[in-house]
Amino acid sequence: MASLAVSLILRGKIRTTSPKAKSLRPFVEKLVTIGKSDKSRILQAQRLIAGRIGIPSARKIIKDIAPKYTDRKGGYLRISKLPRRAGDATEMALIEFV
Repeated sequence: MASLAVSLILRGKIRTTSPKAKSLRPFVEKLVTIGKSDKSRILQAQRLIAGRIGIPSARKIIKDIAPKYTDRKGGYLRISKLPRRAGDATEMALIEFV
């Protein structure tokens, strides 16, 4: 789960299977909510996020992603359905930040 989250955070959107996208959504949304904490707790938030996904991704959440959603209560990610994969007909999805 952490590697999918890192890819999503660094790229902004990823293409994956639908079940993985559905399980990734709450994981990343909780990290963004932690990153939105006030200035007095910024170091604590960075350490919490870095413990789950690593330092470079934690910095990107706190500096770039979380400030965009200060007025938003939740729902930072969008999952869009894609055509099924040709090889095994697995449901595919695109998950991206709103």
